[in-house]
Amino acid sequence: MKYRYRYVERLPEPAESNTEALHFGSYVHKILEEGVNATTQDELVRIAEEVKGSYKISEKYTGKDLKCIDNFLKFNSKLGESVATELVFEVPVKDDITLNGVIDRIIKGEDGGYLVIDYKTSKREKSKVELYQDSQLKGYVYAISKLYNVPFSQIVAAHYYPLTNNFVHIQYSAPQINAHLRSIVDEVWKIRKKKKEELRPSKNEFCNWCVWKKKHCPEFSDGITVQKAVEESKLQKKKKED
Repeated sequence: MKYRYRYVERLPEPAESNTEALHFGSYVHKILEEGVNATTQDELVRIAEEVKGSYKISEKYTGKDLKCIDNFLKFNSKLGESVATELVFEVPVKDDITLNGVIDRIIKGEDGGYLVIDYKTSKREKSKVELYQDSQLKGYVYAISKLYNVPFSQIVAAHYYPLTNNFVHIQYSAPQINAHLRSIVDEVWKIRKKKKEELRPSKNEFCNWCVWKKKHCPEFSDGITVQKAVEESKLQKKKKED
């Protein structure tokens, strides 16, 4: 459905309307990004105070930012050299298909290997078994392999949960990454070959990050709301074209 709105109907994307949890997550990500070289709680608290105004943080999160800060200080002191934070990438997969994203942090080890860290502030933590099925981390590992010219065997991918200080890490084999890339190509062509009326929403773990969710998606809104939102977007598109 996102493909239909963006590439078939070419509607302008609605303004983001993040939930409270997403605002808190973005806030903590910013603290950890800006404070990657901090060594004291005071430094990180100062950064938190500077960036907090850009986010809508509910009172129910009071104190949780400090907990994240304290945990991060302990975790961060054990890490090696950071070669990138918030790395924006776009790498080719096949023909005109590219993979893009943003990696929270990349650490280079003394042995020449790389550690890819994805910060997660959600309540639900993934197990190692679940991470083996994680398409986002597989994409990150592929991107690091292309960008830094290293084999998959020298890349460790991980989720770090600053609220609990849990660190879950795994390594993917070359067959796993290659199978993931094939699935991306298959999925892209499956979508491209569909007729407009066949492009329907598919509820999944990424819905919370979708800007179309609130009003444009039949999975989350009634038919009248969706129709009204789509018509409003079409009017915006027409005005922009005129």
